[in-house]
Amino acid sequence: MGENFKLIANNKKAYHDYFIDEKYEAGIELFGTEVKSIRMGKCSVKESFVRVDKGEIYVFGMNISPYEKGNIFNKDPLRIRKLLLHKSEIQKLDEKIAQKGYTLVPLSVYFKGSLVKVEIGLARGKKLYDKRDDIAKKDQKRELERDFKVRNLKV
Repeated sequence: MGENFKLIANNKKAYHDYFIDEKYEAGIELFGTEVKSIRMGKCSVKESFVRVDKGEIYVFGMNISPYEKGNIFNKDPLRIRKLLLHKSEIQKLDEKIAQKGYTLVPLSVYFKGSLVKVEIGLARGKKLYDKRDDIAKKDQKRELERDFKVRNLKV
């Protein structure tokens, strides 16, 4: 990737709760103090979700803490923010969401150059047994890595 890329917030819970089928990169409509707050790393997407409304796409529940020196210019930390995507992409996502079991979740917030971007994923919900399988695979992988490390230290 030629441009500088700086991750600000990641939504690990989304990968635990959903199967991510497709990913999209979207711009986000922000005010000056919100950008300054994001530069300081004060952003969270853990409990947020994305909705399509009247041909436009919005992120709900994304928390951007108020900028300390922003006084009257600070906005509500949990306000609804508009995402910037092409109209054809929004229509495609709206059609997919209409299918049963699909939803949109924000996966990460990052700087791409000087622009703030949000990665959103088209997701299907996991059942409890799917989550258990993932946890078992992760534990097995961790165990193998630990055994490999111990064997290499003894040699």
